Amino acid sequence: MDITGKPNVMKRIMVTVFRDTRPVILMSLLLVFILAAYLRMDFLNSVEHNLSHDSKGYDVMVRQWIEDGVYAYKDTEPNAKVTPGYPAFMAIVYKMVDYTKHDPFYMIRLIQVFLSMFTLYLIYRLARRLGGAGVGLGAAAIGAVYPSFIWSNGAVLTEVLCTFFLTLYIYVQLISLEKKKVSFALLSGALLGLTVLVRSEFLPILLVSHGVGYLWQRNFMKILKLLLISVVGTAIILSPWVIRNMITLNKVIIASTQVNPFAAGTYPYKNYADRMVETKGKTQMEVAKERIRVGFTEHTLKYVTWYTVGKLAYIYGKMFSGSGHTPFYTVIPILPQNILHWGLIGLFPLSFVRGIRLWKSPGFLLVTIVVVMSTLRLLFVPETRYNFTVMPMIIILDCVTVAAMIQWYSERRLNKNINLGRSGATG
Repeated sequence: MDITGKPNVMKRIMVTVFRDTRPVILMSLLLVFILAAYLRMDFLNSVEHNLSHDSKGYDVMVRQWIEDGVYAYKDTEPNAKVTPGYPAFMAIVYKMVDYTKHDPFYMIRLIQVFLSMFTLYLIYRLARRLGGAGVGLGAAAIGAVYPSFIWSNGAVLTEVLCTFFLTLYIYVQLISLEKKKVSFALLSGALLGLTVLVRSEFLPILLVSHGVGYLWQRNFMKILKLLLISVVGTAIILSPWVIRNMITLNKVIIASTQVNPFAAGTYPYKNYADRMVETKGKTQMEVAKERIRVGFTEHTLKYVTWYTVGKLAYIYGKMFSGSGHTPFYTVIPILPQNILHWGLIGLFPLSFVRGIRLWKSPGFLLVTIVVVMSTLRLLFVPETRYNFTVMPMIIILDCVTVAAMIQWYSERRLNKNINLGRSGATG
């Protein structure tokens, strides 16, 4: 008899979903996903959720878009300050629930819970692909209880949707590089396009991932073909947005035009009152460029530190906590709030070194994306929100590293026992 008491039905579903036939693995995964679903739904329904400044801006923007047909962030005239992925997601939900009569935020959060669960499944599948079922189970277990993955569902912000698309893109991209099929290359490009529509800074990954593919295969023409097909997939998704900008704004804008995150990043340790340069009569971009020039020439050590370890400390120092909620929802009792996060970040340098050494393995793509995105983040104002999208990859890589350490230790113990046995026999 199988786990449901009904022959084959549940077992077939479990084997199809988790791609494993071992009862212990299947039962463990089922328990992990039940726990994950419970924590997310309990959080959703047991606390009062706050709205951040950005969330309120999105709300005003979406209502204006629906009612007046004007797509503009924090303005009444059309602009392209933010890409339309998340506003479009919100607008669909607003129309679906009739926002004039019902609060749309609960439905947004509920959908984000489902997206979070699907991302957890992708974490399992990616980790299993890199290190086997045990590693997949470990990564899924960590993802199930990692507090930020739970709290983020209450935030009406881009993190959950972007992370879902990004993780799905990485999964499909690995398949594309392995199978070299047009369909997977086109799909991976489309998924990256959707990711960029939600958060524009991920566009460079298109070149990065195929650069990794070239290192693996050293076949320029095949990788170029995959890249061009992926570009087509990305272009198909981005083209309505680009065309809209050309018609409405008379500009070719592929991503977004918001300058503030870049400009705010020029203030070391977020001291916005340092008055290092004159701002009167200058645009935000002009001030930012002047600050960078003066900062790196006259305050070199301070700016070099800020644009390296300073910003990294801000980004990865603690978890993204969503938009806030009351009362505080404790996911892992007794332990310090950020202990799991600190453990994952603390182990990552070892995962990074291992990933570089084993550069021909799939994990190298994940390492490269984490490094590239972390480097790009240094250009902007640092926020804990910026670590959220790469945490699935860090969790996967850390689990693979721990599994490798356990295997190394086990083999060392086994060899030691064998040598001792041989010594005893000869003695």
